[in-house]
Amino acid sequence: MASTYTANTGIEKIASGEQAGTWGTTTNTNFDIIDDSLNGVITLTVSGNTTLTTSDGSVSNGHHKVIVLGGSPSSAFNLIIDPNDVQKWYFIVNSSGQTATVLQGVGGSGTTVAIATGTATTVYADGIGANANVANISSDVLADTSPQLGGNLDVNGKLIKFGDAGTAGTDDTLEFGASDDMQMYHDGTNSFLANKTGALKIATETSGIAVTIGHTTSETTIADNVTITGNASVGGDLSVTDDLTLGSDSAVITIGADGDTTLTHTDGSGLTLNSTNKIMFNDASQFIQGSSATVLSLGATDEIDITATAIDINGTASVSGAVTLSSTAAISGNTTVGGTLGVTGALTENSAQVKVAGKETIWVPSTAMSPNTTNGCAGLAQIELSNGPEIKILDFDASSDENAQFSIAFPKSWNEGTLTFQAFFTVTGTNTGTVAWGLSGVAIADNDLCNTSFGTNVVATAKAHSGTSNDLNVAAESGAVTIAGSPSTDELVFFQVMRDVSADNQSGDARLLGIKLFFTTDAKNDA
Repeated sequence: MASTYTANTGIEKIASGEQAGTWGTTTNTNFDIIDDSLNGVITLTVSGNTTLTTSDGSVSNGHHKVIVLGGSPSSAFNLIIDPNDVQKWYFIVNSSGQTATVLQGVGGSGTTVAIATGTATTVYADGIGANANVANISSDVLADTSPQLGGNLDVNGKLIKFGDAGTAGTDDTLEFGASDDMQMYHDGTNSFLANKTGALKIATETSGIAVTIGHTTSETTIADNVTITGNASVGGDLSVTDDLTLGSDSAVITIGADGDTTLTHTDGSGLTLNSTNKIMFNDASQFIQGSSATVLSLGATDEIDITATAIDINGTASVSGAVTLSSTAAISGNTTVGGTLGVTGALTENSAQVKVAGKETIWVPSTAMSPNTTNGCAGLAQIELSNGPEIKILDFDASSDENAQFSIAFPKSWNEGTLTFQAFFTVTGTNTGTVAWGLSGVAIADNDLCNTSFGTNVVATAKAHSGTSNDLNVAAESGAVTIAGSPSTDELVFFQVMRDVSADNQSGDARLLGIKLFFTTDAKNDA
């Protein structure tokens, strides 16, 4: 009589009188099958669909009670219990990284169990054949909709993990309070600590223990009002995108590692900068400072520019440097200017305009000139015309350069700089040719020799005659004439005026009526 096998495990039952002398080998195999069925653990390296086989009379992977799924399959896979006509139950641990679907037999329509990666469960296969079913018979916390602890929960060094909350308060959320008043969750992008009622307090029970919010390299955003009842210390930069309010009437802003600079609010008055500290702009040379209890100082490297339409000074103004006024300044008290006062507009005193330094003119008529002894022009002549004034002229020939001289003792207000001039002349003929006039000068000081050479002769742009006899001709203002002899105060300046025939083409005599000199002053008078 041949051996038979148990229906679900395949243990060999030796027939009476069979396997004499060899039954021990079969018995040992049966013990191995029993051992695996009771407590056997097997780890399967999964690459795809995997079969648990229960073989009669030999140890196989389907005999083990605990199945650990490992490996690294590329996608979800089936774990197939074979054959489909045996009853089996397994404890399955899925560590494969993919979802495992447990079924009995291939191609049947029975129920299956899906085991997510990282989870474990117990399954039962009913072994009814082609349509065999697999059921989840696990009794862990996943199957209990409301598990309760009988004591403290010790995680034993492991993690309590939550997934991304789809809807706060409904899934993957940690809730506190009888009415779920506070919730902690993560939505896949942001993490939330949400409070529904009362105040959300982050505090310590022991004084002196710090509370740290945020990371050293990240930002912390507060999207609502914040009230701080104690002192607040900011160790890094404080950026405020809207209003910053200090609500105390005596609020103080303290600045500096040693608190050496303070800005204090005085109710109804304004802000006070402590002691003699400065408000500086750009660098230390530009500032506003209460340098003493009675003096307010304004400092700048170059200038202080006040753009107001009017400046009202009710006390005494003392100016030790240059002052330039480009607008109106009303001064009701005394003003002392120790340096230069530069005024680009009108300066008035008691509604009367005050003369200021600048460009001045001197008219030198022909009557104040004398022909040179050598190469001199004709002597002074008085010409009677048919109408109007009689003119006093010096005639300069058209054939050769001729000269005349005059002298001027300039006012002390002259800046001893260069001069310019204009020539006033007429021509008796109708020729429209041009006349060119030149001027040179030399300054002679007290006890200096008079026989000193003139400076460089400067010829003004030639002026064309109108073509009408005795018409007045006014030459354009010349370029700068440099006076030889290094002029200074109380010197006599000699001038030589010349007709430069090489620079003109007038065929007739040029009759000089006079010279207008332009010079510059650097004081309003000779005092």
